[in-house]
Amino acid sequence: MMEPNAQAETARKLKRKMSWAFPLAVVVTGLMLFLPAGSLRYWQAWMFLATLFPPVLFVVSYFLTRDPNLLARRMQFQEKEREQQVLVKLATLAFFLGFLFPGFDYRYGWSDIPVWVSVSADLLVFLGYAIVFFVFRENSYTSRIVEVADGQKVVSTGPYSLVRHPMYAGIILMYLSIPVALGSFWALAFFVPVVALIVVRALDEERVLMRDLEGYPEYAQKVRYRLVPRVW
Repeated sequence: MMEPNAQAETARKLKRKMSWAFPLAVVVTGLMLFLPAGSLRYWQAWMFLATLFPPVLFVVSYFLTRDPNLLARRMQFQEKEREQQVLVKLATLAFFLGFLFPGFDYRYGWSDIPVWVSVSADLLVFLGYAIVFFVFRENSYTSRIVEVADGQKVVSTGPYSLVRHPMYAGIILMYLSIPVALGSFWALAFFVPVVALIVVRALDEERVLMRDLEGYPEYAQKVRYRLVPRVW
């Protein structure tokens, strides 16, 4: 565990980084949605931004105070496993295209999604992110990259008592809901492959955990399901 002084220094560095990274993320996401749409009247985009970024700000603030080490791990992007490097590149491309496409869909009217359906999808986006938050709170070693850190132990409580990869379960729920929230059925064509890549990533991550994390094979025997309870 990091010493208190070192943890405080980590928090200070993260605060400085978040002071520009968070506003930049909001601006870039907005541009990816509104520029293809060619209009600021794209209400689904406004609803989505209002659904996603306030919870993100809350989560960042929460862990800056309580567990800055987790945020530091989430800032790591360089995968060590070659298979994961390929998966991340493919997922990033599909994700980028998936956020550009709904704006064009809005501009040209390719999809006709009722208001209540888009709003319901926003609620599912929020639910998916809430699952991710509870995963972070339960497991401080939730890194962005696939690795086993020094001192890491198996977590079997909270959402980990239901499935072995609850964070991926929450992310998948978000990714399948985002296109509908943005008013585009056609954008699912980009997000569904991302979901498939997440499943492949989860399987490869299990290989690493089985190999390197003490007690994980026993945990996997106890918690049988990977992503969906009683399904898989």
